[in-house]
Amino acid sequence: MATITYMAQMLDAAAGPDATYEFEADDTLFDRPRMELIARFMDHVDHVELPKEDVGYEIYSAFKNRDLKVVTAMGALRLAHGDIPFMVMISPKK
Repeated sequence: MATITYMAQMLDAAAGPDATYEFEADDTLFDRPRMELIARFMDHVDHVELPKEDVGYEIYSAFKNRDLKVVTAMGALRLAHGDIPFMVMISPKK
């Protein structure tokens, strides 16, 4: 399986506006259920961006726009010091 780079733009209540992340994943991931793409991004957050935290998350809503190739999700990061509301948009890097 080939991998490609995905981009995630995240807004959270703690860090504020616009954090951009890049991560590698299977090139067919966008065509699978949206929760698989979100889970892959959250795995990246847990192991690469916040490796000293035990990152959990809850998704309240998630939408996939196939025409624009973007998944949008809203939820909460579950960290040891409390929950942080967030919104993230994930798409293949152009």
